[in-house]
Amino acid sequence: MDNVTKLLIEKRNAELFLRPRFSIDLDETSDVVIQRFSDIFKNKKTDCRGVLVDQHIFMSVPKKDEHFWSPQLHLEFISKENNTTEMKGLFGPKPQVWTFFMFIHFVVGGLFLISATMLYSKISLKEPFTFPLMMVIVLPIIWIMLYFLGTIGKDTGKPQIKYLHDVMIQIITNQL
Repeated sequence: MDNVTKLLIEKRNAELFLRPRFSIDLDETSDVVIQRFSDIFKNKKTDCRGVLVDQHIFMSVPKKDEHFWSPQLHLEFISKENNTTEMKGLFGPKPQVWTFFMFIHFVVGGLFLISATMLYSKISLKEPFTFPLMMVIVLPIIWIMLYFLGTIGKDTGKPQIKYLHDVMIQIITNQL
């Protein structure tokens, strides 16, 4: 690690989150840094795939290494005073995987609310309430299992998260 890399101060959120975030303050304008990323991706100096949209960059692992749990790195560049930039990063699954997981969470949550309402109604009407009671117990267990499945997916993608992070550091420190 050289002196330039040591000067970078990376602020991270807790490891608890399924989508880890970080931010780095850079002593360059956002245009300079974004242009550097653009040149690296255009000249194929890295195996990473990159898409630039305005002040945002989306980095992905090489197509040959991609699997269901492969992460994506979203970088956002915010210009600050004195020609400095705050770079915010967010690691997460591909948008299709994230959307699918959120859909499943909403379905489980909706079914839980419906089951809880049915349970209350059945108890109030003094009718048999076995099915709604089972659902009120089982659905939170399914939701917890979904959380742990997401955690397993994040752990599966950790080597690729490290790879994307290392490439990003090499680009912003001009080592690539």
